[in-house]
Amino acid sequence: MQPQASRVSPPYVRSLSYAQKKMKEDNNNSSNSNNTKIVSVGQIDIGLPAERPEPDLTDLPIIAMRDLVLFPGVTFPITLARESSVATAAAASSGHIPVGIFCQRDPSTESPTLADLYDLGVVADVLKTFDLPDGTHTAILSARGKVRITGEGRGAAIPGALSAEVKPIHDSTSRQSDKEFIALVDDIRQTTLNILHAGNDKMSDLAFNIENIPGPQLLINIIATHSPFPADVKIELLRKNRMKDRAQLLLSHLAHSEEMAEIRAEVHRKARRNIDEQQRNAFLQHQFEVLREQLYGDDDDCSALEEKAAGLDLPENVKRTFAKELEKLRRLNPQSPDYSVQYSYLQLLTDLPWGKYSHLDADFQSAERILDEDHYGLEKVKERILEQLAVMMNTPDGRSPIICLVGAPGVGKTSLGQSIAKALGRAYQRVSLGGLHDEAEIRGHRRTYIGAMPGRIIDAIRRAATSNPVLLLDEIDKTGSDFKGDPSSALLEVLDPEQNSHFHDNYVDVDYDLSHVLFIATANTLSTIPRPLLDRMEIIDISGYLPEEKMEIARRHLVPRLAAENGFGKDEITFSDAALTKIIESYTSESGVRLLEKELAKVVRKIVLGKMRGEAYRLHVEPEDLRRYLGVETYTPERYEVSDTPGVATGLAWTAVGGEILFIESSFTHGKGEKLTITGNLGDVMKESAVIATQVVKARASRYGVDPESFDSRQLHIHVPEGAIPKDGPSAGITMCTSILSALTGRPVKPRLAMTGEITLRGKVLPVGGIKEKILAAKRAGITDIILCSDNRKNIEDIKPVYIAGLTFHYVSTIDEVFAIALAE
Repeated sequence: MQPQASRVSPPYVRSLSYAQKKMKEDNNNSSNSNNTKIVSVGQIDIGLPAERPEPDLTDLPIIAMRDLVLFPGVTFPITLARESSVATAAAASSGHIPVGIFCQRDPSTESPTLADLYDLGVVADVLKTFDLPDGTHTAILSARGKVRITGEGRGAAIPGALSAEVKPIHDSTSRQSDKEFIALVDDIRQTTLNILHAGNDKMSDLAFNIENIPGPQLLINIIATHSPFPADVKIELLRKNRMKDRAQLLLSHLAHSEEMAEIRAEVHRKARRNIDEQQRNAFLQHQFEVLREQLYGDDDDCSALEEKAAGLDLPENVKRTFAKELEKLRRLNPQSPDYSVQYSYLQLLTDLPWGKYSHLDADFQSAERILDEDHYGLEKVKERILEQLAVMMNTPDGRSPIICLVGAPGVGKTSLGQSIAKALGRAYQRVSLGGLHDEAEIRGHRRTYIGAMPGRIIDAIRRAATSNPVLLLDEIDKTGSDFKGDPSSALLEVLDPEQNSHFHDNYVDVDYDLSHVLFIATANTLSTIPRPLLDRMEIIDISGYLPEEKMEIARRHLVPRLAAENGFGKDEITFSDAALTKIIESYTSESGVRLLEKELAKVVRKIVLGKMRGEAYRLHVEPEDLRRYLGVETYTPERYEVSDTPGVATGLAWTAVGGEILFIESSFTHGKGEKLTITGNLGDVMKESAVIATQVVKARASRYGVDPESFDSRQLHIHVPEGAIPKDGPSAGITMCTSILSALTGRPVKPRLAMTGEITLRGKVLPVGGIKEKILAAKRAGITDIILCSDNRKNIEDIKPVYIAGLTFHYVSTIDEVFAIALAE
């Protein structure tokens, strides 16, 4: 048990051993005289003057100790570091001058004053001073009694030394018959020996002395001096004037030290066991690496992954996950299936573009030019997209809305997404959502499953190699749900700007920031998109193309691209305007240009076939060539014309692929039983419209010269041709009314006239949607007159006049106005 090595250096054992050696040499070289007495330091007897001079209590020289508290009667070697302390000790030793030994309150103080010292210390004799081989200075002190500082000294005893005026304090010992005190001393001795033997073998000399110290008071003071307690604890022990009180307090501290020693020993044993286990594991791991290298060759997959990860700006949580999973990979056999699974996961982590962003192209004029070059028409759509691009270029750090492009197939939704990415200078990736039924396709599979993969969103980010690409979510209206989950619900997190900054893919298992991604969704219809998902997107409707727009698209984009794809120059194959018009009108029937592109591709392939056969072929296509290239005309305008037969009316309908015309036929027959028969694969909405239309006509029959009672003896049959095709929607109300009244009165509907609008029981005409698509269908069918609700006038005004040339619009508010316009005399 020794003072702290950081405070008394060199350690007590080293100083004591050297002191023993020096004192033994001095004792052998000099004989004991009558004026000396014997004291013991370690196991060496030291000769001391028999009569020691009394200290000058008014001017006692002071040696300040950093953390040593000396107790009365104890002889102790100290190391002197300060020059002032060395000089004071040398003068005291040579002049037989007693000194005061006081401990500093702060060990770091280099030049202490009386205020920096504890007020309690001891008077001691400096028995010997000498130098150690390492150059330090050592003195052996023999403590007398306790003293307290009462004031400053004169400094006359040893010039230059710190001095103080002190007052002696006497300790009172217990009687030898005090059994409790004797038991305390025995416990102190045994506890100290236990600590010494358990802690350090080098303390055997001190343990020998403690076993052979005869007096209880000296035993208590020696143990208190050598104990490793802090200085304030030792001062507290020194303040105890009754030896019994000092013994009780000392035993309390020793018991605590013994308990802590046992805990440290147990911790040490456990740590040793852990170290041994770690060394064993390290050895086995090394052997495993050697064997694996011999069996499978030098596998540097882990090193390559670690090096790749070091060059990435990984978030802290991702770094921790990567390090943990990489350690798992190192322990796996490269031939085991788990190795490839773990390696694929770590490879994905390093492939993701953590912190990588594409530079935003802020050239707005270039963006506008790109949109105009890539897409003809769609003026309002391009205007809205340019607004968004302007906002993004003006505030690059702002959040982008989720855009949903809605329109019929072939109107250019996907190509618009590509043009937006090109205009922004960002990477572009397409994510197909059509037919998804598994939520894991969006959120990823958990790695516990065989064949686990990341979701399509994370995979698109990996392919884009940047954290701010343009992601096109194609066919978002065609997702489904089953027992595997609901992909539409999983998309709520992806498309929510408040949540996608911490998007969690089950495979990656760490959050990824999607807030910088520009999402563009496409859909054919909004009816199948869940309302919560629809609320997160900004809808942009893309109507179908007029015939004039289709011609320009074919001339500017489709024909040059098809020619280049089939080995011709972009301008080498040409179509006359008449040929393009005939293809559009006679071979296609759509709102977009997808079918038109297919028909043009057929023509180009026929030209290539003629070239390869060595036959005569022409690179300029005229209408008379189409029969040979495309065969018989698929669609004829005459098919859509209404005959003079009463009871047949033409309606306009909206479908997911654009607008179409719809024929509604009605006929009355004599008979009883069911008064109304509806056929044609109609939905509930159209069946309700038929019932309402019947009641509206019955209520107005007398106005048109028909007896309302005649309805009771007739059966009405309403039929919509092409029964194999499901039909539904709120647009056929006025068409059914017109068809029923035409059949009832025998007045046919005027030729080349179509209508759209819903009806109420009061005969009021209601507005409907999809007006532009319906107008396109009417124009393709050769319709010249269209009846609309008055509230739909604003939809017509929104269309360029050049595209509605040749059409006459009749705006109505009641069904009577419809009858007046539609029925012939």
